[in-house]
Amino acid sequence: MIPNERLAQIKERLEYVEARMSAGDGDIAELGREYAELRPVVTQIEEYETLIADLAEAESMLADPEMKELAEEELPALRARLPEVERAVQLSLLPKDAADARPAVLEIRPGTGGDEAALFAGDLARMYQRYAEARGWQWEVIEEQGSDLGGLKELVARIAGEGVFARMKFESGVHRVQRVPETESGGRIHTSAATVAVLPEAQDVDIEISPNDIRIDTMRSSGAGGQHVNTTDSAVRITHIPSGIVVTSSEKSQHRNREIAMQVLRARLYDAERQKIDNERASDRKSQVGSGDRSERIRTYNFPQGRMTDHRIGLTLYRLDQIVQGDLDEIIDALISEHQAAQLAEMES
Repeated sequence: MIPNERLAQIKERLEYVEARMSAGDGDIAELGREYAELRPVVTQIEEYETLIADLAEAESMLADPEMKELAEEELPALRARLPEVERAVQLSLLPKDAADARPAVLEIRPGTGGDEAALFAGDLARMYQRYAEARGWQWEVIEEQGSDLGGLKELVARIAGEGVFARMKFESGVHRVQRVPETESGGRIHTSAATVAVLPEAQDVDIEISPNDIRIDTMRSSGAGGQHVNTTDSAVRITHIPSGIVVTSSEKSQHRNREIAMQVLRARLYDAERQKIDNERASDRKSQVGSGDRSERIRTYNFPQGRMTDHRIGLTLYRLDQIVQGDLDEIIDALISEHQAAQLAEMES
């Protein structure tokens, strides 16, 4: 049962925000953001309250001989709609992750498996790039280091667009691949892994970095050789002394490299703080779908069987070809649903 007091408070808050906006009172941008968050919630509440009123009216009509037949026709449909509308309201009342609407910083690195792990890291990068492009998001490579066989030693990319972090945040963890490597002449299946980290982009107000806490080094950028070698000291490495986090950027412009490195450093520090808070809250939770634990093996891509298994929710799909081409919505939708179910269970308890 949804508490009516809570619903009334939300409606009153929307009226208050609307009144302040009409009067031009306060920070209009901040009020606008709150209005944009509250309006869909109130719309769901109003639909729920209308349905409850219609149900009550139809049930009262059962006592009227002239209206009983009409009520008996209407009631099954009204009762059937109630669970769906109740759930929609409950979902709208769930705590919002303040970072959901932000761009994301995606980091991919090979794990165990040598050259094959680096190739798999490259496959994951292409998978996420295709997914971003399919959703109309902007994909910007911040740092990329290739391996000798065409894989990746490291990729850092920024993804911007509507609801990026909300959908990408469940991708953090260890991704495992089982397949016959191109370098394997005996046809044996190898298992290797790559790590994925998805960080919400931090804003200046989120993380304040003291100049005394960082060390900035410039160095020569590495290149592909020949005319591509950068002969100037344009690459930048920033070390955050208190945390030990090291960030590098190797674009052609040293000034741009400083901006990029600081952007990634803020994202990592912001994410570390979020992880700390989330771990404290989740210490007694059974479900860790949304924890973003970097050491957790979250998914296996089995090429011989054409199978993808997400171990957190027990989801197995036999369409690996489409998945590695960036068709990830079914997986991400299932992860979001599981996360929401855990949140609802926590609220009810």
